[in-house]
Amino acid sequence: MSGQVLKDGAIIDPSASRKLPSPEGKPTVTVLDYGSGNVRSAVRALERAGAEVVLSAKPEDVLNADGLVVPGVGAFETVMRELKAVDGIRLIGRRVAGGRPVLGICVGLQVLFEAGVEHGTEAEGIGEWPGKVELLPADVVPHMGWNTVKVPEGSKLFAGVENERFYFVHSYGVQEWNFDVIQPRMAPPLVTWSEHGAPFIAAVENGPLCATQFHPEKSGDAGARLLRNWVEALHRPAAQPADGSRADAAGGPA
Repeated sequence: MSGQVLKDGAIIDPSASRKLPSPEGKPTVTVLDYGSGNVRSAVRALERAGAEVVLSAKPEDVLNADGLVVPGVGAFETVMRELKAVDGIRLIGRRVAGGRPVLGICVGLQVLFEAGVEHGTEAEGIGEWPGKVELLPADVVPHMGWNTVKVPEGSKLFAGVENERFYFVHSYGVQEWNFDVIQPRMAPPLVTWSEHGAPFIAAVENGPLCATQFHPEKSGDAGARLLRNWVEALHRPAAQPADGSRADAAGGPA
């Protein structure tokens, strides 16, 4: 891959061009292409949800799309390394700081927390939320298959599918939520839980930043509805606060 190499080893593709609006008036979504396995199912599911989708790591595709999806398959530390290689951490941070919607999926949720511990090794995460990803204390891992979720009141992401099952494939999860930062004019994050050996975080809605531990693209009609909820919300960008703080584009009242 050619391009400008930054001090931290990240590469910027000089051929990136400004992403034009969808000619059909659909919201545009970039699925971040950083080497995370087979993401074609996510692309197709987002297209069925009503988005015009591009699979790309070009900075301007990432920054200019109405929504960004960060998929994730594999080990926490590997995903962080691959994100750094395409300058993904900085680009995700820029979108979140600007109130631009981001949706993380599976390990794409996990890396948004402070750290992940796998096989006795701790790796630093992006740190948007406090917490540590750790092995689930269950008799059988991975946690693979369909499971129920406990959705908080006011969720917009789960509207219409609050009582449905979703498809999980993971051995690690965040088992505690300790977010005590209260900011004026912002609704507190909404946290959805599931259980396998112990309760773990199944999803978070925090202003423009949302994430799911399960795979909505593999969760049948329920997952399709959830993705449609997220895509349709891209049509309704919230006004940004003058101080540049995070807008409440996807969260709801506690």
